[in-house]
Amino acid sequence: MDTARTRPAVIICPGGGYEMLSDREAEPIAIKMMSFGFQAFVLRYSIKPAVYPLALTELAAAVQLVRKNQEDWHVDPTKIIVAGFSAGGHLAANLGVSWQESFLEGLLEGTKEEWMPNGLLLSYPVLSSGKFAHDGSFQALLAEAYPTKKAALSLEHLVTEQTPPTFLWHTLEDGLVMAENSLLFAEQLRQHNVPYEMHIFPRGGHGLSLGTKETANGGIHNIEPSIVRWPELFADWVKWNI
Repeated sequence: MDTARTRPAVIICPGGGYEMLSDREAEPIAIKMMSFGFQAFVLRYSIKPAVYPLALTELAAAVQLVRKNQEDWHVDPTKIIVAGFSAGGHLAANLGVSWQESFLEGLLEGTKEEWMPNGLLLSYPVLSSGKFAHDGSFQALLAEAYPTKKAALSLEHLVTEQTPPTFLWHTLEDGLVMAENSLLFAEQLRQHNVPYEMHIFPRGGHGLSLGTKETANGGIHNIEPSIVRWPELFADWVKWNI
């Protein structure tokens, strides 16, 4: 075994509506990513009553930490991907659209290139605060500032040419975070010439994680065979696009 080999890194942000952190979208995802040869990290970011932008700065600092330790942790510093599930997808995408903004340089030590993600993995993500919003996530994230700042965190409107390549997946049957969140974001990626791959699976509700018995939430809930290939699809995408 080549112990000196550097590998892509995936920093995982579990979901939970910015009110809790789902264990089903944490270590099981990390183990799966490791099976494809990625270095994997789980970020247990701050949630309610913490408010924006604390979690965002924590994710930026996590990317910076992984990049700074690239030699010890055998990470390819040009292939650091932030991954988010549900509200964790909002966090990951928020860094993707904001890493270059000056306000983060005012909150962190270092330069923006240190916390720049090289790719995004967004799984049934909360992205839009408009018609298809999951309002609970934005209310938890913003607290009293919700009425005035909600629109500013509708991430499809913040996509630029500097947004990193993105892999998205969602299901049409998701009744909690509508698939339009991913569709609207992908449309803007297209408009700004950002490479992306998107899969909209026909079956399955919200919070599927790996869609297997191992990540099911009691009984057969969250077991969905039709989506279990998404990690393999993602791994192939990284191989050829990041």
